[in-house]
Amino acid sequence: MAAKGFLQIAPGRQVALNGVEWTIEDVQGQLGRLVLVDDDGRSETRSFRWLINHADLRLLPMVEASGRPSPVFLQPRTLADLTEDQLERARLRVAHVLEAETGFREGHPARALPGEPRPAYDPDRTTLTQRRYAKAAETKAMPRPEAVRLGLQHLSYRTLERLAGLSGESLVLACADGRWTRRRSGHRSITEEVREAIFAVKAECGERGRLSLAAKHRLVHQYIRERFPVFPADKIPSRWTIAAVWKEWFGSDGARRRYERTAQAAAEAGVSGRMVVYRPGQVLVLDSTPMPVKLRETVFGDAVTATLTLALDLYTHGLPAFRLTLQSDTSVDIAMLLRDVMLPLPMRDGWGEDMEWPYAGVPADVIAEFTGHRVAALPFFAPETVTTDHGGPYKNHDLVEAEREIGCRILPARVLRQTDKFAVERQFLTVQTMLFEHLLGFTGGDVADRGADPERDASLTLAQTEHVIATWIVQIWQNRKLGEYAPSWAPGEDHSPNTLFAAAMEQGGFDLDFPEPSFYYKVLRKHHVKIHARRGVKILGLWYHHPVFDEPRFGQPSARGGKHAGRWVVRSDRRDRRQVFFQDPADHETWHILRWRGLPPEGEIPAFSDKTADALLTHVKANNIRIHSESELLEHLLEILGSVTPVDQWPSQAKKKAGKKRRVAQAREITRAQAAAADRPAAPAPADEPAPAEMPAVWAEHGRAIDRAVDTDRRRRREEALAGTRPVAPPTLHEALRRRPMFLPPPRDGSKADTRVREDDE
Repeated sequence: MAAKGFLQIAPGRQVALNGVEWTIEDVQGQLGRLVLVDDDGRSETRSFRWLINHADLRLLPMVEASGRPSPVFLQPRTLADLTEDQLERARLRVAHVLEAETGFREGHPARALPGEPRPAYDPDRTTLTQRRYAKAAETKAMPRPEAVRLGLQHLSYRTLERLAGLSGESLVLACADGRWTRRRSGHRSITEEVREAIFAVKAECGERGRLSLAAKHRLVHQYIRERFPVFPADKIPSRWTIAAVWKEWFGSDGARRRYERTAQAAAEAGVSGRMVVYRPGQVLVLDSTPMPVKLRETVFGDAVTATLTLALDLYTHGLPAFRLTLQSDTSVDIAMLLRDVMLPLPMRDGWGEDMEWPYAGVPADVIAEFTGHRVAALPFFAPETVTTDHGGPYKNHDLVEAEREIGCRILPARVLRQTDKFAVERQFLTVQTMLFEHLLGFTGGDVADRGADPERDASLTLAQTEHVIATWIVQIWQNRKLGEYAPSWAPGEDHSPNTLFAAAMEQGGFDLDFPEPSFYYKVLRKHHVKIHARRGVKILGLWYHHPVFDEPRFGQPSARGGKHAGRWVVRSDRRDRRQVFFQDPADHETWHILRWRGLPPEGEIPAFSDKTADALLTHVKANNIRIHSESELLEHLLEILGSVTPVDQWPSQAKKKAGKKRRVAQAREITRAQAAAADRPAAPAPADEPAPAEMPAVWAEHGRAIDRAVDTDRRRRREEALAGTRPVAPPTLHEALRRRPMFLPPPRDGSKADTRVREDDE
C-alpha cells in the first residue's frame, strides 16, 4: 500500500507517456532505474527522475483479477460521506487508538481528560508495546454488544500497529468501517442485452406519448424477446429494477414529451445553455397580468379591471417602467413601454428631494439640462435583449418592428416555460403583497379569496393608481434590500436595485442615449397607400385628408420602389382612429396629422378605436347602406357612440339601458385615446392643423358632447340641403280659402268640372 500523495511504482504497473501506453517490467531500486515495455515489445530503461518529471505522465488504472478497476483509483473518501452516527462511532475508535499510542484519548497531554492517563496507559510507566497489548486485552474483555457497536471486537495488536502511521482525517477514515462507503457494484442483472433494450425503449418513448413504467417494462420484454430469442425470460430485471436504473441513467421522468423534444432539438442545434447577466439593460423581461385591484373608470364611474405591464431589468431587478391599461393591452402600449424604459421619469408633485436622481456618475443637473425637467431616481437605459412570452400583443409584427427600431434583440420565452422569465413572474406576487393588498378594491389571489364586494370598495381611478405605483417604485422598490438576488461579487454586502445600477455606472460608465421625439410615429402601424387627388388616403375603410395633399408634388405616385412601389407610407394609432400620421418626404422631422374626412370642421367627436371603426363599417355593410361621402358615415358613427350615451335628465336610466360591458368598452376607448395623446410628442400643431379637443372627463359631459355633435351634424346637413335657395313664406289661411272654396261640391263621375277659383274683383 502506497502512502497518500506518493507515486506507486511496481512491476506490472501501466503508465501513459505522450499518449503511448507502457508497462513497468522491472524496477532497479538500488540503481534508481526502471524498465519500460510497450505493446510492441520495445523496451527502454529510464531513471526515476526522468519518469517523475515527465510533462505528460498519466497513471493507468490497475486491473484486478476480477477484471474491475482497483478501488485505489476511485474518488477518495471524505468525512462528508459518513453520517453523523457513523462519524461519532469512528471518532470513538480513534480515541482508543490514540490512547494506545500516546496514553491520552485526545492524543496529547495538553488535552488530557479527567482521570487521564490511566495506569495501564501511562506513557511514563509503560512502553508503546505494553499499551497496545493492554488495549487489545481491554477490547476483548468488553461486553459483546458494546464491542460490536464500536467495531472493536476484532481490534488486535497488529491492527493498532498498522494504524500507528496515520493521523487526523486519514486516521478517522481508516477507523471507519469500509462497508459504510464501499464501492457500488451496480445492478448485476443489467447485462449487455438488457442495456441495449433499455436504450432502445428510451429512444422509442421520445417519439411516443407519455408511457407508464409498466408499459416501458413490457417494451423491454418485447425487445429482448424479438432481438435475443435465446435470452432467458426469468433473467430480465423486474419492473422496479428497471425503474431504478431508468432514474439513474436518464433522471426524473416528470417533463412533458413536447418540452423534452424541444429541449433535445435545441441541444442538437447547439442553442442550449444559460445566459450570464452582468450589466443593466442586458436583458429586459416584459410581462402583463390583470391587476388584482378594481378601479373606477372616469367616464361612467363603473368598477373595472386594468392590465398591469411590467418591465424588469434582470441584473438589478429594478422596474424602469410600467403601464396601466384599461382591460387588455395592445402592441402600441408595449412599444410605448419600451420607450419609457429609455426615457427619464420626470419628478411629480409631492415628490421630495429624496426621490430625485441620486447617482453620482452623472449629476442630476446634467440630466435635467438634457431633458428640460427634474428627473426622478429611476434608472433609464437602452435595452439590449427583450424577453417576452407568446401573448398576442408581444407577437404582433408592429411590436417586433418597434424592437428592431430600438436596436434590441428579441429572445422569446419557450411556450409554457415559466422558468424562462421566472423573475418577472415572481415580482408580480411581490408587488401584490407589498402594495396591492393594501389598496381598496383588492380582489385576492383567486375567486375563493375574493372579498364580499370589491367593486363596491373600488375608489381609485386609473390615473390615481398610476401615480401610487410610480411613487411606490421610486421610493420603496428601488431602495429595498435584495435577498437571494444580491450580486455574487458582494455576498456580504447589502445592495438594492439603485445601488447595483450605481455600481454598474462606476464600472462601465453611463450612456445618455434618448429616443428621438419621432419615435412615437415610427412604432405605429404602417399602411402603404396611394394618395387620391381630392379624397386623400384610405386607411382600413376610412378616408383621411390634409391640405398638404393639394400640393403638386403629391399629384403623382411615390418614388418608392420594391414591394410597395409607387405607394406612400401612412401610420395609424389603433387606439384613436380620428387621425393618422404622414411623414413629409421633403422634411423627415415633420409629421402631418391627417384628420378623418367624416369629422366636422367645427365641434368635437369623441374618440373611437379600431373596434368601433370595424363596428361602423360592419353596420353599414349589414344594412346595405350606400355611402356617398365620408360625412354620411358620421351619422352612423354617432349612432354607435350614442348607444351608451347617458341622458342628463335621466342619469339613473342610462345605466339600465346601456349594459356595463358596453359602458366599459366606451370608457376604454376614451382612456386609450387619452393615452395616445399623452404618448404623442408635445410639439404644438401647425396653424392649419386644428388640434383635437380634450376628451370629456365625466360621463355626463361625454353625453352632452355626443348630443352637441349630433345637433351640429344635422344643422350642417340642413344648411347644405338648402344652400342656393331663397326661403318662401307659406300662404295665410285666408289666401288658401280664397283659392279653393271649402264648401264647393265635388264634380260628378266622368265629368270634367272646372276647378279653377275666380278671384273677386276688389
